[in-house]
Amino acid sequence: MLPAVEWARPAALWLLLAAPLLLWAAWLERRRAPRLLFPRAAALRAARGPLSRLGFLPPLLLAAALALGALALARPQGRTPALQEIAVEGIDIVVALDLSTSMRAVDFKPRNRIHVAREVLKDFIARRTHDRIGLVVFAADAFTQAPLTLDGNVLRQLVDRLDAGQLEDGTAIGNAIATAVNRLRESDARSQVVILITDGENNAGQVSPLEAARAAAALGIKVFPILVGRGGKVPAPVGQDAFGNPVYAEVEIPVNPELLRQIAEVTGGTSTSATDRASLEKGLQDILDRLERSRLVAAGTLSRREELFPSLLYPAFALAALSLLLSTTRLRPFP
Repeated sequence: MLPAVEWARPAALWLLLAAPLLLWAAWLERRRAPRLLFPRAAALRAARGPLSRLGFLPPLLLAAALALGALALARPQGRTPALQEIAVEGIDIVVALDLSTSMRAVDFKPRNRIHVAREVLKDFIARRTHDRIGLVVFAADAFTQAPLTLDGNVLRQLVDRLDAGQLEDGTAIGNAIATAVNRLRESDARSQVVILITDGENNAGQVSPLEAARAAAALGIKVFPILVGRGGKVPAPVGQDAFGNPVYAEVEIPVNPELLRQIAEVTGGTSTSATDRASLEKGLQDILDRLERSRLVAAGTLSRREELFPSLLYPAFALAALSLLLSTTRLRPFP
């Protein structure tokens, strides 16, 4: 099927009138140009060669170049309708990130837990171009850092500013889930997900984790907890020396993987653990691989659009150059 031609700037077609005006101006110039009179002018006319009859060629080529340039400026576009499935798939995701002081523990290779979590989250956001992602941070309480958005650049900047110890210390897992679920309540996506990243046991907040998980399950929201680090005694900063450098000591950090497993089971998610960057990245990817994408745009007819002006502009330049070239030869006007 031949593409239908449409004009993006149809007003530029008025410039086509300049082509006949150019030819008329060239004809008038030849008529009014001063001439030298010779007594044997008739003999000279009879002796004219074939090139003398091509004097009209340079202005004609220039007029053709002007016409093609006008058509190119009007931006012709070919549109070919094609039946094609058009689908952009996405998931609505709220990441709940633990900012309790225990996230400064340095057992999470290659740096402390919060540093690695930030870097992995920024990479994760950069790859999810079709997913709306929100951000909840929590310690003794939970707060919305960013609502659901497709603006990955803003999210990455927000994540980069996060640090453990910015909030009152504690681990309010129930509050974090409840706040994340509240951000997803109005979502119309088929897949609505909370990714809970924490390193501790619930010890703060007004909402119990399992109560928040049941509320999420009632709304069809899956919670995927990721336990970062290992339990027991781990090296963590406990103060600073006289020079301002952190002092580390073995600190007992209680964890409750069974609670995270129950949260996942209630909501239909899965619980994983991570002890370094690679395992955290794998945990996030495994979560996404299990999710059903939401079809945001249904199948239908797609019109393919192709810009046609280059096929007019290049010949216009060629004709204009040829006209100027011929004007420097024996075809140039001469009185």
